Amino acid sequence: MKAVVVHGPKDLRVEDIPESPIGPGEVAVDIAYGGICGSDLHYWQHGRNGSFEVKEPLVLGHEVVGRVRELGEGVTGWSVGDAVAIHPATPCPEPGAKPTGMHLVQGGTYLGSASTTPHTQGGLVEVLHVQAQQLRRLPEGLDLRTAALAEPLAIALHGIDRAAGRIEGSRCFVSGAGPIGLLAAAVLKLRGAAYVAISDLQSRALEVASSIGVEETFNILHGDGPEKLGYDVSVEAAGAAASLQVVLDATRRGGTVVQLGILPRDAVSISLSELGLRELTVFGSQRFETELDEAVELLAEHPVLAQVISHDFPLHEAQAAFTMALDSAASSKILIKVIH
Repeated sequence: MKAVVVHGPKDLRVEDIPESPIGPGEVAVDIAYGGICGSDLHYWQHGRNGSFEVKEPLVLGHEVVGRVRELGEGVTGWSVGDAVAIHPATPCPEPGAKPTGMHLVQGGTYLGSASTTPHTQGGLVEVLHVQAQQLRRLPEGLDLRTAALAEPLAIALHGIDRAAGRIEGSRCFVSGAGPIGLLAAAVLKLRGAAYVAISDLQSRALEVASSIGVEETFNILHGDGPEKLGYDVSVEAAGAAASLQVVLDATRRGGTVVQLGILPRDAVSISLSELGLRELTVFGSQRFETELDEAVELLAEHPVLAQVISHDFPLHEAQAAFTMALDSAASSKILIKVIH
């Protein structure tokens, strides 16, 4: 079967890999769509994502959806043909479970990650075997293409809900209109924010933001920027130190900051004195836990969110898909259509 495999920096291939027999408690899923994440781009461009280095061929992808192909021994509650999203983490909570912080426990795995040895192979493959508890049933009427946004939307939900109780009726600002930033802005609106503004370097991204209901956009390249001390809740979604400084400057006294983007590990210079002087509350956010359940429901209820997807490419054009995903001026969320 075909898969998208990275072998090292700038070495991305679509190649045949063997399909192992299905095990007890597993489900085989025909993958329909998979999104390209920033971590996938890092593995391709640099051969590493943060401190996780590619040391063996790694199938990329963790934002995947498809249909059940085969049930392993002991699996109940599922039928061949069921449309599903896949929770990329193991262990992961059962559907509907209350958050427990399990996603922060050391020792779990994540699809398409070099954090383990051997690496945890990813989902950009024609047939993926996962534990039954990783499946999430798609609501009636939610197409598989739109459902591919479930994983990044779950990340946005988890981050925004770190500031639960502070969103409703508030003025909010998001720095960075990549796919996660756009979805975070949408979640702020869904959680009752009175006003949402967003900034980015790319006009196309800001046009998408307007189309999904953001009230105000700022193009940093044009010299635009958010009002200083003007927002109750600010979200850093670009993963850059300069972006975090903009967020800190934009947040009012006693306000709240959510760090949603993945900041670099390198030492950076930023002014932090205002954290104490203005008594800012800062929330970190890492991946998600149970939010995939709500994500698929929201995608069915709010089809406008599908506008975050800009392109999809067939599996054999994975190289072109990854190249397009690097071009933030021309694209937003890029999908690979695995099975036609």
